[in-house]
Amino acid sequence: MSGDARLWCDRLVRGLGQHQFDVYALSRSRRQEDEGWLELPPHVSRVRTAPLWTAEEDGVAYGRRARRRFVESYAELAGVLCAGPGTDGPGGTEGAGGTEGPGAAPGHLADRFGSALYGLAELARDEGGLVGALRSDTAVRTLERACRAPGALGTAREARVPDLLAVAAHLERALRPLSLDWYGDDGLGATDLCHATAGGPAALPGLLAAHFSDVPLLVTEYGVQLRSHYLASGPDAATPAVRALLAAFHGRLATEVYGRAAIITPGNAHARRWQERCGADRARIRTVHPGMEASRFTEVGEAPDRADPDTLVWVGRIEPSKDLVSLLHAFAEVRREEPKARLRVVGAPAGAEGEAYLGHCRALAAQLFPDEAEGVHAVGDNPVAFEEIGGPEAPTLADAYASGTVVVLSSVVEGFPAGLVEAMFCGRATVSTDVGAVVEAIGGTGLVVPPRNPRALAEACVALLRDPERRERLGAAARARALELFTVEQNIAAFHGIYLEIVSHCPVRRVVLDATGEPLPFGVPAEAHVPGRWTGPTARVVSRGGPGWALGAPARPAPVRATPLAAPEGAL
Repeated sequence: MSGDARLWCDRLVRGLGQHQFDVYALSRSRRQEDEGWLELPPHVSRVRTAPLWTAEEDGVAYGRRARRRFVESYAELAGVLCAGPGTDGPGGTEGAGGTEGPGAAPGHLADRFGSALYGLAELARDEGGLVGALRSDTAVRTLERACRAPGALGTAREARVPDLLAVAAHLERALRPLSLDWYGDDGLGATDLCHATAGGPAALPGLLAAHFSDVPLLVTEYGVQLRSHYLASGPDAATPAVRALLAAFHGRLATEVYGRAAIITPGNAHARRWQERCGADRARIRTVHPGMEASRFTEVGEAPDRADPDTLVWVGRIEPSKDLVSLLHAFAEVRREEPKARLRVVGAPAGAEGEAYLGHCRALAAQLFPDEAEGVHAVGDNPVAFEEIGGPEAPTLADAYASGTVVVLSSVVEGFPAGLVEAMFCGRATVSTDVGAVVEAIGGTGLVVPPRNPRALAEACVALLRDPERRERLGAAARARALELFTVEQNIAAFHGIYLEIVSHCPVRRVVLDATGEPLPFGVPAEAHVPGRWTGPTARVVSRGGPGWALGAPARPAPVRATPLAAPEGAL
């Protein structure tokens, strides 16, 4: 995994030292795999990795029976995708007027999807792989027949050969975890709990551990993978046929993941609403806010505010979804009301698109704010500064937030606003757009305006610039809220309780040993031996991390072997 997701998983594993972990890691690129390694604590027993950004031919030659099994399962999968999202899945729910197809009952397509998925997984286990079959002409022809079948979606019937090839290639990449050799008694099957730190295709190992070995699955999503897929697959990304078929696949997979999970832990109410819309059972959802390191912001948060009282600061990754264009137009209005106001934009561009967007923003700032000079021989000074963390003006992230008296967030798309919480740790008053989980994060400790509304953004900024007492009051309340809800400690405590909750409902048949190899007294709670409706098959625990790694561990005083699974962020 990368960035904040990697840090979150690392903090979780280190904080749960009473559990023993096995880490199972999925990577989405060679660069991510090379950069994703961390020094592991002693209670991590082993690490297994799989690069999902590439897959060599497995060299498996199917016999006649195996080929027939593949065609049957793949045809079932393709038939479900061509039937559309359906009434019991995302995107085409009953409230949205979706249908299951001619004569199909609610839930029928979900059952067919699960049957096809696990049929392919069992074939991969029995034959030693699935990569070659998923890349074969047989797969493309099977997909074509499903698209042309009576009752298929109109957009699916419009699919042409390039569309079919694109969909088949995407399915092959997404289903690569089915071919891994992780699911035996020497792997995920030997754990007490599987904790997937991402949903979507990244949760497939957890699904298969539950299918093959009855391992309970815990799914954590701080950014809903289905939502990420929708945002990434706009009209310019693919044809309508490709978008419809892939949306059906990811929607059905989300429903299957949520349906098989023992507990689902969204990071905020925004993610929770997406999960419920995709069929997650409310009784099995526990909201657990992300755990963020507060100590690096302590000095700024506890010190008196010495920032320039006329300075606004924006901190984050520079990309179109952050809508810096609206921020610059809003700042132009702020300058008309407060001529001394200044804006600092602190952040690095996100990839080539971010580089281009940064260039556009620089040009717009130069146009809106020509360099101001007191005389013809003086050097002009632009009130907008573009900087990066590590530079002389902002050596650290905390310094960036400390440089302004008001922190601004202008995004049009946002999941959990980590940058906003960092500003709260620093005791800064904030002005934010109402997107994602912004309102949930700040509560009543900041000002919120509609997105893409420069005038409203400007008015809120001016209101705080003119009222230092209000700024101080909001900043103090924001810091108190962040320390109560968003620290690493509260996150670790919540997951410790959830681990025990899941395992307490699963009888344990293995013997827990102490350091000398002797049975550990009270290593297994008495209730684990009591049969009842709340008990199930032997528990296994696996946890799934973000791009690049996964973890799992048995609890030391408790009978929990947890395995976190890590997968690339948005990788699958």
